[in-house]
Amino acid sequence: MSQVEAGASKGRGAVPNVRLPPRGRDQPQPARSRRTTFRATLFRNELLTTFSRWRTLALLAVLAAVPILVGIAVKIETGDGGSAGGGGGPAFISQITNNGLFLVFTALAATLPFFLPMSIGVIAGDAIAGEANAGTLRYLLVAPAGRTRLLLTKYTTVMAFCLVATLVVALSALAVGALLFPLGDLTTISGTRITFAVGLGRALLIALVVAASLTGVAALGLFVSTLTNSGIAAMATTVGLLITVQILDQIPQLHALQPYFFSHYWLSFADLMREPVYWDDLVKNLGLQALYAAVFGSAAWARFMAKDITA
Repeated sequence: MSQVEAGASKGRGAVPNVRLPPRGRDQPQPARSRRTTFRATLFRNELLTTFSRWRTLALLAVLAAVPILVGIAVKIETGDGGSAGGGGGPAFISQITNNGLFLVFTALAATLPFFLPMSIGVIAGDAIAGEANAGTLRYLLVAPAGRTRLLLTKYTTVMAFCLVATLVVALSALAVGALLFPLGDLTTISGTRITFAVGLGRALLIALVVAASLTGVAALGLFVSTLTNSGIAAMATTVGLLITVQILDQIPQLHALQPYFFSHYWLSFADLMREPVYWDDLVKNLGLQALYAAVFGSAAWARFMAKDITA
């Protein structure tokens, strides 16, 4: 007999038979848990929306095609015993015929100056301006997301694209290199030999560094995206700024300013193929990208918080 029924049998009056709901089933979800679930859902939906667009898939297909074209070109050029590169071309291209893993480094060096940043500029430039142009930005803000959270979600999604795009280039190059050229131990820039496993780890580290090198472009594109309601204008402006900065980085008379350009230390990832690794330019590159991300990220937040969204 339960305690409720026992109390009723002692003559203290009828006690209603109350059934307590099972713990955790019908009780309301805590507010903090609801906010966490909403953030995860917002980020997941943003990822699905970004990576399901035909434009995104086309950009990734172009990036994957670059290592294929480079590998086939090197294979054709060296088919009669000639040497790849001929003293020119991207870094590491002369080493591809000896080890297919060098195609990963060559492909990243070939795509980093233009193809990868251009892809990031397209995705970042369309992040806010595209929503405003489509008329969906206002509805996103009606949900309990908040402008700061929405902006952080957009930037995180762009950074996820940076990583995916870089890995697409690296994996495509690794597959083509393994198919067309031999694999094995490789020689570093310093002339020392490392095993294939160590070289594969260096390739992964280089891909991560290249992805991190694009954080400045991502923040710049996001800031430009908050300045206009036209996605095409934001994308074109971001890509135009990217090309302009890289042209300025090649003018000798501007050597005093060039260390402050976000593209100046991009190719420092080659120092990871030295033994021991040279960290000076790598640290400068990552620090410069963090500075650009902080400056233009703050500018994007200030602009977005003050932006009048009526459509």
